[in-house]
Amino acid sequence: MTYLIPALILGGCGILAGVLLTIAAKVFYVKVDERIEKINEALPQANCGACGFAGCSDYASAIINKGAATNLCRPGGSEAANNIAAILGTKAAEVVPMTAVVHCSGDCNATEKAFLFDGVQSCKAVKRFYGGSGMCKYGCIGLGDCVNVCEHDAIKIVNGIAKVTPALCGACGQCAAVCPNQLIEIKPVSKCIDVMCSSGDNGKATKLVCKNGCIGCKICEKKCPNEAIIVNNFHASIDHSNCSNCGICIESCPVKVIHRCEP
Repeated sequence: MTYLIPALILGGCGILAGVLLTIAAKVFYVKVDERIEKINEALPQANCGACGFAGCSDYASAIINKGAATNLCRPGGSEAANNIAAILGTKAAEVVPMTAVVHCSGDCNATEKAFLFDGVQSCKAVKRFYGGSGMCKYGCIGLGDCVNVCEHDAIKIVNGIAKVTPALCGACGQCAAVCPNQLIEIKPVSKCIDVMCSSGDNGKATKLVCKNGCIGCKICEKKCPNEAIIVNNFHASIDHSNCSNCGICIESCPVKVIHRCEP
């Protein structure tokens, strides 16, 4: 009897707890739309956040519960959008192909290192020392933080600077997020002309540290027939909503810092 009564009490408490948990599960059960799981499975599981949501599962839930657009998954592209449309029984939304672009032309032939950095070999680490190891403090540091986070093998360090292959790029934006100099932009592939420099210095100061830097001469601004290029603070930038991809700016740039993106 010494052990029987406590055992019965403990067993009774366990049974009661089980009954209460079962009742609670029935009472508070929230039915989950099975389409959420199907949409989640149709996504590439990159969980990159490029869609504006916390991850693929959150985006799938937002499509069903919040009416989120079905064409926001950049890594999944048209395939994901078509699969989501099939699940919902709707017309597939158009997906604009996007790619990352590195706004720097300061390769090893154009600029030099200010000092050799023997610490942790990452762009973020060297940025803490005098703004970076390069002569140009705005340019690509070239230690590959962007390469390390790219899941599509779309970005490489070539001759000292990061280069993107648009055909491989999933436009997830993780490379842009880790670049300490904020050189990487995610943009439509169709808008293929870009100023490949991010210097904020005047022309003289820029030329002293990089042969390929934008000197802010405004020739491109004056030549552009669509008023798509503006030079502000010694730096040219392109308004892609007005750009017709005519290439006049490329031909007129004296330092050849305006390029068409490579396929």
